[in-house]
Amino acid sequence: MQYDSRTTVHVTRHPRVFEIAVRGEVDYDECDLLQAAWAEAEETALPVTVVDLSGVTFGDSALLNALLDARRRHSAAGRELVLLGPLHQAIRRLLTVTGTLEHFTVTDSRSAALRLDQP
Repeated sequence: MQYDSRTTVHVTRHPRVFEIAVRGEVDYDECDLLQAAWAEAEETALPVTVVDLSGVTFGDSALLNALLDARRRHSAAGRELVLLGPLHQAIRRLLTVTGTLEHFTVTDSRSAALRLDQP
């Protein structure tokens, strides 16, 4: 049996920010893609990690657990984790219903998230 995933995870290193851009649907089957990106973000250890979720149309508890784990690790290391939107209503609902939205820094401004307005 062959599995065809339309989910993509792309990473970009900026001077002070590690960016993870996720597109598609994220459930248990796609979390390995996200885990590889988290590992690279931790290895790079830039002050800020931005997770661009603007292209994610579905996420389940696997996505939520990955985000919460990344938030915990970033906080413990004194690093910042920012979610970049706009968040699809399914993702916003996931974070709202679980009571976790307020635990994340969320912005719809790419320049603010990537600190493009700072030297």
